[in-house]
Amino acid sequence: MSSPPFPTRTFMQNSWVVNDLQQAMRFWTRTAGIGPFFHVQGVTIEEQLYRGMPTQVEAEFALAQAGDIQIELVCQLNDAPSAYRDTIPKGQEGFHHMALYCDDYDVDLASYTKTGTKVAFSGSVGGKRFCYLDTSATLGCMIELIEASSSQAEFFQRIQREASEWDGNNPIRPAF
Repeated sequence: MSSPPFPTRTFMQNSWVVNDLQQAMRFWTRTAGIGPFFHVQGVTIEEQLYRGMPTQVEAEFALAQAGDIQIELVCQLNDAPSAYRDTIPKGQEGFHHMALYCDDYDVDLASYTKTGTKVAFSGSVGGKRFCYLDTSATLGCMIELIEASSSQAEFFQRIQREASEWDGNNPIRPAF
């Protein structure tokens, strides 16, 4: 029996690009009952490449859990070329990507690139890689690959745990 063409197929995150992260977190909490949100700011994205060329995207993020799916809100803070702006023009908001958490990042990346899918953006945080694959023409959104790590897995587990125990208070919390 051969291996499947895409080893990791369980999407764990849906992400939206927003203009005002604080406002978006409040809207999601009030409108959809999603929370608490963990505000991620001041994180340096290393080794950034936008379509193979160096770039310097600055962004902040918010993460919450909705059942089995993580909700991510992304706010780009500068005008650097990015995968976010490829599908969501500055000043607009919308759905951007679905994410896969990859135990074998290289195998998953190769599965997509061998089909002709291009990497729109790549980088690392704390030495752990991620990339956005440009599947927007076929899926209407991008796919993000996230390299698994124990520290990130612990953070994601904390988001899930606190969402399951959330009583509606303290809907916006610092991530770190």
